[in-house]
This record gives sequence, structure tokens and C-alpha cells, in this order.
Amino acid sequence: MRRSSGHWFVFRGSELLVRLEGEAAHLPRAEEVAAHAGDPLAVGELAGGVCQVAAWDAEPPEGMAFHGLRRLWGLLPEEAWRLAGRAVQLLDWDRNHRFCGRCGTPTERHPTERARVCPRCSLQAFPRLSPAVITLVEDGDRMLLARSPHFAPGVYSTLAGFVEPGESLEEAVVREVREEVGVELADLRYFGSQPWPFPNSLMIGFLARYAGGEIRRQEEEIEDARWFTADDLPGLPSPMSIARRLVEDFLARTSPPAGRGG
Repeated sequence: MRRSSGHWFVFRGSELLVRLEGEAAHLPRAEEVAAHAGDPLAVGELAGGVCQVAAWDAEPPEGMAFHGLRRLWGLLPEEAWRLAGRAVQLLDWDRNHRFCGRCGTPTERHPTERARVCPRCSLQAFPRLSPAVITLVEDGDRMLLARSPHFAPGVYSTLAGFVEPGESLEEAVVREVREEVGVELADLRYFGSQPWPFPNSLMIGFLARYAGGEIRRQEEEIEDARWFTADDLPGLPSPMSIARRLVEDFLARTSPPAGRGG
């Protein structure tokens, strides 16, 4: 493969190689890493140049270090951070499909498509996403948030879960909310989506109106769930997440304008 002169996304595991300078992170260029990185994959374009992703198993070059993508949010330019999310997913897919899932033969990269192909049985493996729904349940001026055991202390978020085979997005929303907190929904509305590379998800956001039921949490998944208003907020999810955007949208619609009483 031709080695690009643009920026490279170089990963050791799930951590990205960057040079930190103050409050900014910079990607290495091809001439800094290409000689020692693994076989690259094309990712896309950044600042007019073609970007590649490759694995790295050695110590980082002088002046550079590996950091997780969550740590780099806000330090990399937004376009670069989003491309880094695509890059780590492509690299993960490429590493995990080196052998055919049908016959076990080593696979090869397709010459023109983003796929790995079995030369023996012709099975093709394409990068895959795991769609997940994420929902803010509202009831007038209050919203239903929950926390999982793995959340940072005090942080609550919107309800989320993966879409099951044969299920529509709307059906997944209703099922997940019912399973996790036991309440019923009405008036589902699409909000937006977000690629989420932790590891290979596409988050599809919804708003929904509370339609009845008492909170009954799924204990193995939900540590606590409760209603919150703008005057009584818990710790909120990271600003980089669609969960935070859902909460901020609700607050913008239900909080009185600045300078006016409720």
C-alpha cells in the first residue's frame, strides 16, 4: 500500500499516539512513524491530506505518548477526534478478521472495498457497527436519569441499550426503558445520532414522554434511577456524549429564561 504523507492515527491497543503541547494534542505525520508502524489502512482526509491508521507495538517516539480517546476529547480538533474514532474501529475490525469465520483460512484485504475476503470460500467481512438507542424520558419539568455501577461517583445519565436482531429502533427504546426502570413511554421522537467508538457503537438518540408505571430498576444493570428537575441536577455525563446533548436540550426547553422567574 502507498504510504501517505498526511497525518497518521497510530494506536497501541485503544490508545492514540499524539504529541501534547499545552492544551492541544497533535497527530504524528507519516515521516515520523511510517517506518515503524504496522501495515496501514486508509481512514479519510484531514486538512487536505489522506490519513492512515496503523498499529504500534513499541515504545512511543521521543516527545510523543499514547492516550485514550476520552482523554483527548477537547485536545484534538473535533474533526480529528471524530476521525480517530473511525480509525480505531477500522483497526479493531482489521485485527479481528484476519481469519475466515466460516473456514478458518487467513483473509486478505479487498483491493478496492473496505472488506477482508477469504481466498478459499470468498466470504467477505465488512466493518460492523452495533446500533444502540439512548433515550431521555421526560414528564413535564422532570427527566428520568439513572446510573450504572461503572459510572463515576454521582453521575447519572439517560437510558441506553443495544438494538436486538429483528427489532426496530422504536421497539428497542420501549423495551430497554421497560427492562431497566419499569416505566412505559409515549410520543417517541428522534433526536439525533452519534458514532461512539467505545468500541463500535452508533448511538441513536430519542426523546420520549413518560406514560405510566413506578420505577423498578433492573438491579444488575441500574444502581439507581430517579426523577430530576433543572433545580436538582446530579453529576451529568461527559459533554462529548449524546447523552449530555439530550439533557441539555431538555434543560433548554424546560428552564425559565435567564432573568425571569419560574
